Amino acid sequence: MTSIPFERPPGDVDPRRAPPRFYYPLATIKCAGTPVFRSQAARDFACLLDVDPDVVAWTCDGVELTYGGETYLIDIIVTGTDDRTFVVDVALGAPKPPDWIALAAERAGHGYRPVAMADFAGSNRLFNAKDLLRYGFYKCPLGDRVRILAALDEMGSLTVTEALSAFREGRPMACLAALIRDRSEGGAQDRTEVWAEEPRMG
Repeated sequence: MTSIPFERPPGDVDPRRAPPRFYYPLATIKCAGTPVFRSQAARDFACLLDVDPDVVAWTCDGVELTYGGETYLIDIIVTGTDDRTFVVDVALGAPKPPDWIALAAERAGHGYRPVAMADFAGSNRLFNAKDLLRYGFYKCPLGDRVRILAALDEMGSLTVTEALSAFREGRPMACLAALIRDRSEGGAQDRTEVWAEEPRMG
């Protein structure tokens, strides 16, 4: 997969103070526990989980599966809106787990899903999810939130251009990203309109 370069935005963690083996973006939305990844590919897939309306939470904790004295490390455990869980094995190409992996996952109460990030090469959804999370630590000022809520109450919905022009106290793009992020965290309905050619808020 072609890597997507990102500059460190204001409000993100200084790389010199970050723990070893960190991957950008550093912010998360639905992670339960400490986000520790084995690879950039796993980090990228977690970005997609953060904006997936069918995902309630995901974690990197407790990701070892054992069978017959053997141990296999997977990347992420995901909890869906239906309360079912599945383990995700992420690689650039197709993962190559042992033959017993699906059985071990089932015994642990999970489904098993292999993910090849090469399938997401050039994905706009992945690019937008990573770009959104660059502003993961940014907070939209109260005054700007009130102005947006007042405009939505009056007009019902706003185009991105209209929304950006309403921000006065904070950086417009960062404020808009923070509001979209907070909506994702709140478990709102399908958010595909965020990525449309002429997206609207509302």
